[in-house]
Amino acid sequence: MRFDDIGSFPHHRIDGLSGEEYLSLVRRIMEMKISAGVQVPTYPQLRDMIEMFMEPMRSPETAEGPYLIRRDAAEIIELDALKSIGRNIRVCVTGPLELYISEFGSTEYADLLFNIAESVSRFIDSAMEKTRRLGIDVAVVSIDEPSLGISSSILFSEDEIIRALEIASRGCAGRVDVQVHLHSPVYAELCARVPGINVIGVESAAHPDYLDIIDRKVLEENDTFIRAGIARTDILSMVARLNDRLGTNLWEQPERLEAEILNMESPGAIRKRLERAVRMFGGLVRYAGPDCGLGSWPSQHLAAELLRNCARAIEMFAGEES
Repeated sequence: MRFDDIGSFPHHRIDGLSGEEYLSLVRRIMEMKISAGVQVPTYPQLRDMIEMFMEPMRSPETAEGPYLIRRDAAEIIELDALKSIGRNIRVCVTGPLELYISEFGSTEYADLLFNIAESVSRFIDSAMEKTRRLGIDVAVVSIDEPSLGISSSILFSEDEIIRALEIASRGCAGRVDVQVHLHSPVYAELCARVPGINVIGVESAAHPDYLDIIDRKVLEENDTFIRAGIARTDILSMVARLNDRLGTNLWEQPERLEAEILNMESPGAIRKRLERAVRMFGGLVRYAGPDCGLGSWPSQHLAAELLRNCARAIEMFAGEES
C-alpha cells in the first residue's frame, strides 16, 4: 500500500506569472508534498481541471478534428517542473465523461465522447513519453471522473461509458497502475470491468459507507484494487460542523481553525479509517490518502499538515501490521 494524493493544493493567483515562475511554483509545491511524506505525489494541479484539457481540444490550432487534439499538442506542462524530482509520481488527467458534460451537458453525442476520450489518451501518452525523457518514474495514472455516479447529466449507456474509459486508459494500461478517481461508488463496479483500469478510488473518509457498496468479489474477479480515502478534504463542511459545535466562526480565527481541523483529522482518526478499509478489502487496498484535492483549503501550511497526519497514520498502521 502506498500513500498518494489527488493533486490540487492551495496557492496564490497564478495569473500574470511567467512560464518559469509558474513551473517554479509547481516544483515548490511538489517538494512540499514530498516533505510531508507523500510517497506517490501528484503534480500540483493549479490550473482549472477542465480548461487545461478542453481549451486545446477546442482550438482549431491544436485540434485535428472535433475535440480531438493533435498528438504534439497534448501536453501537461507541469511535468516540466519535475525533472530530477527523485521519486515515483502520480499523473492526473480529467476523464472523458467529466470533460464531456462540462461542454455538452445532458446530451448523447457518443462520437464526440469517444473523440474526447481519445484526446485524454493522447494527453496520457504524451505524459508518459515526457516523464520517460525527463527521467521521472510514473507509478500511477489517474483518470478523474468526480461526476460519474453523481451527475444526472451523464446519459450514456454502461457500454458507452466503459468504451470511453477504455479508450482513455489504453495508452498506459499494463505499463503502470491506472486509477479512476470517483466521488461516488455507484459506478465503481462498472469501472472495475474496464480493461485498462485496475484501481478504483472513492471518497471513503467523508463517506465511510461508500466502501460498503463495493463488492470485494467483483474487484477480485477483475484483478482490481482500491484507493481508500482516509482523510477528509471537504473543508467547508468540516468547518461548518465545527462552527456549529463550538458556537463560533473559525474562518475569523485562522490559528484556531488549523488546530481544530488537525484535531478532527488526527493521525489516530485517519488510521482508524485505514484499518476499516483493510478489514474490508485486505490486500486489495493498494493506495491510500486524502479523499480529494486540497486546492480549496485556506493555507498551504494546513494542507501540508493534513498530508503529514496521513503519513503518520500510515506509518502507525504499518507498524501495527509488522
